Amino acid sequence: MRIGAMVAATGISRDTLRFYEKRGLLRARRTADGYRDYPPEAVEWLRYIRTAQALGFTLAEIEAELPLLDTPAATSAPMLRAALAAKLGEIDRRIDGLAALRGELARRLHALPEECPLATVA
Repeated sequence: MRIGAMVAATGISRDTLRFYEKRGLLRARRTADGYRDYPPEAVEWLRYIRTAQALGFTLAEIEAELPLLDTPAATSAPMLRAALAAKLGEIDRRIDGLAALRGELARRLHALPEECPLATVA
């Protein structure tokens, strides 16, 4: 599948496809005339990348921690579950941190008007 067909099938721009290829997330063969030729399973792999990104995974995490689609499902499912559990824990920690930050901001906002909201309070 040439790059134009890949763009049409996935909605991902040519630049992004080239970027993924440069990072090693996507592989393309070169035809005799130098065009990129992506295998049909690349569409599914790109959906996998986009889904992982939508779930909060960075490209670095996808590269390092998530199993490739060519990994047999029996071995990749536990790895994916572990990665999802770790991401969920990370998000919970961030939510807790944001809740604490929100509480501190609200406390300072409602401080007495004559007090500077950024003053250090013991």
